[in-house]
Amino acid sequence: MQFQSTRDAGHTVGLSDAIARGLAPDGGLYVPTALPQLGLDAFDGADDIRAVAQRLLRPFVVDDPLADQLTPVVADAFDFPVPVVEVAGGPGPLSVLELFHGPTAAFKDFGARFLAATLERIPRRDDRRTTILVATSGDTGGAVAAAFHRRPWVDVVVLYPKGLVSPRQEKQLACWGDNVRTLAVAGSFDDCQHMVKQAFVDPALAASLRLSSANSINVGRLLPQMAYYAYSSLELYRREGRKPNYIVPSGNLGNVAACLWARRIGLPIGDVVLATNANLTVPEFLRTGDWQPRPSLATLASAMDVGNPSNMERLRWLFGDAAALRGQFSAQSVTDENIRATIRRDHREFGQTWCPHTATAAHVYRQLPAVRQEERWVLVATAHPAKFNDIVEPLIGAEVAVPPALAALLALPSLQVDVQPRLEDLRAVLTEHGA
Repeated sequence: MQFQSTRDAGHTVGLSDAIARGLAPDGGLYVPTALPQLGLDAFDGADDIRAVAQRLLRPFVVDDPLADQLTPVVADAFDFPVPVVEVAGGPGPLSVLELFHGPTAAFKDFGARFLAATLERIPRRDDRRTTILVATSGDTGGAVAAAFHRRPWVDVVVLYPKGLVSPRQEKQLACWGDNVRTLAVAGSFDDCQHMVKQAFVDPALAASLRLSSANSINVGRLLPQMAYYAYSSLELYRREGRKPNYIVPSGNLGNVAACLWARRIGLPIGDVVLATNANLTVPEFLRTGDWQPRPSLATLASAMDVGNPSNMERLRWLFGDAAALRGQFSAQSVTDENIRATIRRDHREFGQTWCPHTATAAHVYRQLPAVRQEERWVLVATAHPAKFNDIVEPLIGAEVAVPPALAALLALPSLQVDVQPRLEDLRAVLTEHGA
């Protein structure tokens, strides 16, 4: 299989090159030249996440150096549970897809661990260390740092917007040291993302460093995220004989892109609804047809504070303009007030404790017409609520138990460095330390 740039169909590379490069030379994102088509019988006998991931991802590695490495890659990446949990007491059949059982308690662990496992096995053309650049609005950076920490062939530089992530998220971003450097940027997530994109097309850095990306702009992040949609949809479809609908908390649109790709490939996925926070770029695009990125707004669901979502480029490549996209998914915005109210109410009524991001999906579910709530719905739980204890605990009037892996990270010292949102600041950090 070949992968092309979203901006130039004539530029194609294999999967290994697409993952290693992160971003195409023209600034576009890598996408398959065509998505494979898989019938449900392709997953017969695949009953766990690893088996589903193997069969789902096999067509993407055909004729690539990673073809012989897929089994160990999947074993490395999918080594924690992916439960589909029923919610009792709701108005209709409702499940939660819990994606927070990895080492940093967020769904980003899937993509980050898969990316680390693939990059470690891709043949290198030279002996230079790889430098991973990652902009994060909260969870990505911690997952990437955990996945690549102390791997001897790689350096990681994490950029996050200072003061715009939760205290526990910040601790996860800044506690690593060794081959991981963390930059606290005096700006927004969009500033961080812009710095990373500038670095990839900067001639001086390209000449001196072997750069790659671990953001969802890297196709190596999206491919494994399809697996948990495949696994959960197959589990529910086999049990009930109907396609489940998904409500996906959305920021940079990588998670929902993975869901829509999985559906296009042939998985039994029904309607897809995006839950956004007060950053309205996507809902307004679907409503008006005008793509108008804007500065991001700070909200309680901080990992979704994105005003210029990169993966819209992939969605428009696959589906077309706003009119075509409206037929593929819908989007609803959720205010901070809605988030607070949903965390309080669902803890009281369902016994569920949501992080602020999962609460956006739960609020959207509550707004569905009664007849639609009779369908099977899945809320995508993207992070453990313990990462947002300062928000959640006052609302539910109780402490949230901290997963052991997260507790171990919180006990480490913080090692971040403050920088301004300028390419020259990032360039100085990279060149000063030789990557």
